[in-house]
Amino acid sequence: MRQNLSFRFAAGLIALGFVVSSGFAADPKSVDFAHDIVPLIKDRCAKCHTNGTYKGSFSLDTRQATLKSKAVVPGKSEESELVARLLSDDPEEQMPPKGKGERLTVAEVALFRGWIDQGMRWEEGFTFKQGTYVAPLKLKQVELPPARDGRDHPIDRIVDANLAEHQVARPPAIDDATFLRRIDLDLSGILPKPEALEAFLNDSSGDKRARQARRLLDDKEVYAEHWLTFWNDLLRNDYKGTGYIDGGRKQITGWLYQSLVENTPFDRFVYELISPTAESEGFINGIKWRGRVNASQVPEIQFSQNVSQVFFGINMKCASCHDSFIDRWKLDDAYGLAAIIAEQPLEIHRCDKPTGRMAEPKFMWPELGSIDPSLSKSERLAQLARLVTDKDNGRFSRTIANRIWQRLMGRGIVHPVDVMANEPWSEDLLDYLAGYLVDHKYDLKALIEHIVTAQTYQSRPAVLKSEALGDDDYVFRGPEVRRMTAEQYLDAVWAITGAGPSKPDAPVKGAAARAAESKARPKVRASMVNSDLLMRSLGRPNREQVVTTRGDVLTTLQALDLSNGQILTDLVTQGAANLLKAQPEATADHWIESIYLQSLSRRPSDGELTTARELVGLPATPEGLADLLWVVFVLPEFQLIR
Repeated sequence: MRQNLSFRFAAGLIALGFVVSSGFAADPKSVDFAHDIVPLIKDRCAKCHTNGTYKGSFSLDTRQATLKSKAVVPGKSEESELVARLLSDDPEEQMPPKGKGERLTVAEVALFRGWIDQGMRWEEGFTFKQGTYVAPLKLKQVELPPARDGRDHPIDRIVDANLAEHQVARPPAIDDATFLRRIDLDLSGILPKPEALEAFLNDSSGDKRARQARRLLDDKEVYAEHWLTFWNDLLRNDYKGTGYIDGGRKQITGWLYQSLVENTPFDRFVYELISPTAESEGFINGIKWRGRVNASQVPEIQFSQNVSQVFFGINMKCASCHDSFIDRWKLDDAYGLAAIIAEQPLEIHRCDKPTGRMAEPKFMWPELGSIDPSLSKSERLAQLARLVTDKDNGRFSRTIANRIWQRLMGRGIVHPVDVMANEPWSEDLLDYLAGYLVDHKYDLKALIEHIVTAQTYQSRPAVLKSEALGDDDYVFRGPEVRRMTAEQYLDAVWAITGAGPSKPDAPVKGAAARAAESKARPKVRASMVNSDLLMRSLGRPNREQVVTTRGDVLTTLQALDLSNGQILTDLVTQGAANLLKAQPEATADHWIESIYLQSLSRRPSDGELTTARELVGLPATPEGLADLLWVVFVLPEFQLIR
């Protein structure tokens, strides 16, 4: 395989319909939205352009509303009408209008320009519109609507009623091959083998989809190795990186992996994270950064931010510096939670300046209980763990139910998943799922199984991506197409090519032995090894911060790495050699059909077969087979979970 794209590879891309949507990453030296832009808009623009008053039909309530006005072009301040009006001296055009407030200074206009040029970043979930929705703390008892057309699954009953209310047609069901590929990737992270696909298609029993879900969930190690990615992101756990060398950070990998293998009930799982053992304390201890850090980066404040975000869907980062611009949380709330873990008196800092006041340990919802400040740190953490996991704490069960739904369906019932103060598109569905989890003793596998056995999950994806809609415009129309994670992508490539690492980097007992013995799946899962450049390009984070969702749009860097990157080049080259060595007598058509079945869970069409033969050569050559592998691996159909 040559470093540059071969003619056959380029021709294959065109013939097989390769499409990439791209976007450039913003300048990392960004203008801060919360600190630089929000105060300006509140002071100079809000009176005329937010919260129901939209002079000139220009709304700054949300990013979507601002973009709809066409007055701002992200990345191009010189083409943005907003900037032109801020600079204009024409009384008919200038903003703020003459006599309606002071003009912005040169420095303030520069902030607006920098913000626009850097992509117009907007705090996820933030709006200037004063919300009226307040979620009750306790879950409500949901009365299920009547079944429609025999669809008696509780999720389908709630969703069908919602679709009817919005006069949206019910999405059609997916076929068996699509279902098998979707559920295998969702529950195990691994593509179905061709022989498993054939057996599934030939199975005429009515419960085969439910049995497949149960089979996947019963494979404890495969389940743990796949969902390790989800939890490593959420709990900012990894195998190397910032803090591990100097002892400023501690892994929880062994505890986390075993908890997933044992399917530890979620309330117990979280209890052991907040009131930890020596094996699980790395999450709440955070990272001890070297050198000078600001007050919002100390381990105690990291604890407040991380616990709030992961378990309650609250952005406490803004409130760690000052009273939040985003929601109702105050500086004292952030510091009250931080004081629970503090070994010494914790002084409250506002915008990194000491206030002279000391924080008192407290929980965010005092109606559930309080923290006794006279207790030791370990006793305070035990108190907190009980309050967090209290069965009456609906915010706790709703948040994880919403995260699991988003993981399996492409968008949360509350969107974004870290802004649980937003109104859900179906309050009944969210409370039903959260209640189901509580009623089933916080068994996450039971919740996952319940979702994937509903016809709603087994429906054809909605065509329109929800990101194209403002939150006020969103109506559920079915699951959404999702991209494979970096780990799913590499697992698939390694399985098809026989390439990839031979031993795990994750310090998990027995993982190396299982990898050596495994014949049914890749030797080592991508979730179990250190990140490389390709994985990071495809979205695997460095996990120095909590990551609850990964980007879902293919970027320019990813397109370059997939089309001409050295790591993928080496994998397909090695893979082609491995395949030909294993079956030197196999025909080109054998390889084409085998690669399509393994990669896409279908056979090639006549047109694809003709083009693929030209790529592979007759007889097959290592270079031609590598080109075919590469063409398939960059197909959107391969990279997407439909």
